[in-house]
Amino acid sequence: MIKRIQNIKKRIEETAVGCGRDPSTVRLVAVSKTIPVNRVKEAIEAGVTVFGENYVQEAREKFSQLATYPVSWHFIGHLQSNKAKYAVRLFDMIHSVDTLKLARELNKQAQKNAKIQNILIQINISKESSKSGADAENVLDLIDKVRHLENLSVKGLMTMPPFFNDPEKARPYFSGLRNLRDRIRQETSPEIALDELSMGMTGDFEAAIQEGATLVRIGTAIFGERI
Repeated sequence: MIKRIQNIKKRIEETAVGCGRDPSTVRLVAVSKTIPVNRVKEAIEAGVTVFGENYVQEAREKFSQLATYPVSWHFIGHLQSNKAKYAVRLFDMIHSVDTLKLARELNKQAQKNAKIQNILIQINISKESSKSGADAENVLDLIDKVRHLENLSVKGLMTMPPFFNDPEKARPYFSGLRNLRDRIRQETSPEIALDELSMGMTGDFEAAIQEGATLVRIGTAIFGERI
């Protein structure tokens, strides 16, 4: 696993440098869903500092066993409002906020925990019915409402393009998210910086970095194929 992680970090760095970016502006999120605790520990010992989980219950179990490790936990799956109270206790960043209802519940739970919860707004840039995410056309209105929720901090946007064997086919979705972010910056309040773009996975993260990704969510290239 150490060699795989070193290889991924090297590819991230080389891709960033190759397109004129500072490699420190791109962070690796190791997708550890369904991965047992002992293998997550291996990844921590190999230098991974950020982990992405898709399921609250699974994450709670891992968090309790790995609480002493100085790592950051991100929630990257679809989040139901009734799990918001657990998500706020566990995660430093929630990537998948796509409705005002969910945002309000997260804000309520963050208030109870005396916490400012960092979030990303998930955009369904591909308009696939099978994927979660806000419509790009409505995101300005959503962000305008969410920014008034005192215990949430909108840090950026997230998307998942359709699956392609060719990463170049995913590129237009990545550039589409970046362009949407730039438009929102021009048309909304200046305190919403939207510095983070969460996009890119094992098969296409280099194209995502070239299009502005700051968080790349990589599982298979680190942990291997899931059973």
